[in-house]
Amino acid sequence: DVIGQVLPDATTTAFEYEDEDGDRITVRSDEEMKAMLSYYYSTVMEQQVNGQLIEPLQIYPRACKPPGKRNIHGLKVNTRAGSANNSSSAVSDSLPSNSLKKSSAELKKILANGQMNEQDIRYRDILGHGNGGTVYKAYHVPSGKILAVKVIPLDITLELQKQIMSELEILYKCDSSYIIGFYGAFFVENRISLCTEFMDGGSLDVYRKIPEHVLGRIAVAVVKGLTYLWSLKILHRDVKPSNMLVNTRGQVKLCDFGVSTQLVNSIAKTYVGTNAYMAPERISGEQYGIHSDVWSLGISFMEV
Repeated sequence: DVIGQVLPDATTTAFEYEDEDGDRITVRSDEEMKAMLSYYYSTVMEQQVNGQLIEPLQIYPRACKPPGKRNIHGLKVNTRAGSANNSSSAVSDSLPSNSLKKSSAELKKILANGQMNEQDIRYRDILGHGNGGTVYKAYHVPSGKILAVKVIPLDITLELQKQIMSELEILYKCDSSYIIGFYGAFFVENRISLCTEFMDGGSLDVYRKIPEHVLGRIAVAVVKGLTYLWSLKILHRDVKPSNMLVNTRGQVKLCDFGVSTQLVNSIAKTYVGTNAYMAPERISGEQYGIHSDVWSLGISFMEV
């Protein structure tokens, strides 16, 4: 309607916008519109985290006119206030498999993967709070599956925003039976929601003394999860019982990658994580590597 008011004498069949590579993407349908808005919201979040000026999204109407006359008024879409209707692309009738989460961890691709949206989520119980958000047990209507959904307001500190981006990128990149499954993420208004696998057994910190023969099998799963992360040059940096989840099928998986980091030359320096489980070299501010995750793992199993 807006384009029709500005160009009353033209028949507008579609419009285009430029992606991060400068390529023109054509929008003709509601689904393509939702994908465009998801891309723009992810770009806005990156600009906020990096302290950059938020740029409006410029569109180029495709009308029955010579190409040189397109967008002669420099139209821009005001997407400052999102809604549930434009939070994500179309939803399939089943949850995506981990095989869909490949190649790139760019946030814009994560948010535009088109697998989850607010309309199909029915929130049930609160599972907990942490890392700037609230985790809910939720029901995904199309698939009939139970999920864990972390809902995070974007009016949080810059540091927490960086942690959210880190967690999103790592969840999207990982494809392991020892890492919590990631189904997708979406924006609604001023919140971002991360949809992950629900582990009905909860975390190890809620259990009393675990028998040694059971703990041995848990340790094998956690070590395999950490080994997988290290193979991707990722340090977890917050290994502790509350980040080890179990379910009634006997599976054990790692979660919470908000303070994880991509290793460069197998050495890191940043002081983040939970003090009680930190390796000595981390507490003293020295360089550290995968051995610090091993220390935290040992302390965790001594505790449980």
